[in-house]
Amino acid sequence: MTVRHDGITAEWLGYATLRLEGDDTVVYFDPGRYGVLTGEWEPDTPGVGHPPTRDYAPNDGDIVCVTHIHHYDPDGIRRVAGEDATVVAFEGINVHATDRDLDRLADLDYEVRKVSMEADVLVDDVPIWTMPAYNHEDGRNVKDDGNPIHPKGIGCGFLVSLDDTRVFWPGDTDVLDGHAELDVSLFVPSIAQNYTMNRHEAADLAEAMDPDLVLPMHYNTFTSLEADSGAFAEDVAKRGVPVVLDEN
Repeated sequence: MTVRHDGITAEWLGYATLRLEGDDTVVYFDPGRYGVLTGEWEPDTPGVGHPPTRDYAPNDGDIVCVTHIHHYDPDGIRRVAGEDATVVAFEGINVHATDRDLDRLADLDYEVRKVSMEADVLVDDVPIWTMPAYNHEDGRNVKDDGNPIHPKGIGCGFLVSLDDTRVFWPGDTDVLDGHAELDVSLFVPSIAQNYTMNRHEAADLAEAMDPDLVLPMHYNTFTSLEADSGAFAEDVAKRGVPVVLDEN
């Protein structure tokens, strides 16, 4: 399903992959992983609710934003990026810090602009801001050893102004100080039960942020990301915030 909002379109393609289209520019967030673009689940991935449905490789992206190593998929980037695309990627993406066999950012045949946790850049006349994305040390998203699953410094979130419509994908993060103060038109939070803010926390943030529309994503790709999206939508709507679900 394609969601139309304030002059742009948004389509959740599965997992953390979102496609945005304005008048002249196409932007992707975190394309790929777990077979969401290939039409087949990756090995040992127990899909639950938002399975890959097609072999997707339009090569139409002008800008591709990548939040952190867990969402970095060179094949996914190559499937969505146009020939003259710019990849805007968190500077801390380290392919040696994962057991996946990945090409380095430097090996991609695109212009790559690395960004910090708190940066602002202009790409093809599209303003892009980043902000920290991490789990709290004393929160629920910690490993057995007590360390955060996503420690501070692992990645970033993206706020993109496409045709003057501001879209915020916070990335894999808990709710952080400053999120509620952002000027956002389309808010695309994760509502998964693990690794990020859950549906209750995302609903609280949506109420505080008061965007024009909420479109949840990054849930039900596999068991540990399960979420009751219907309950989330009902919760947000009761708070007076418009919400839409993009589900198969």
